Amino acid sequence: MAEVKFEKAMERLEDIVDELEKGELDIDKSLQIFEEGIKMSRVCAKKLNEAEQKIEKLTRDQKGELVEELFPAENDSAGEAPGGR
Repeated sequence: MAEVKFEKAMERLEDIVDELEKGELDIDKSLQIFEEGIKMSRVCAKKLNEAEQKIEKLTRDQKGELVEELFPAENDSAGEAPGGR
């Protein structure tokens, strides 16, 4: 089976949620797509974890030791550029 892209997994997961929320499926079909949803959720979590690891950068602290520093989140005001909005 080919590797599922994050965007496709999220799209399918959203479709599954919509289908389940309608409440029109029989119990067997609901369980089947719920299981698929769990798999898509795991794919997304794995991809996000991989992306986070790639974004991390190593810097040296005052003692010269390598420390991990994450890029600030979009809504993190501490990460705003000077003169930011």
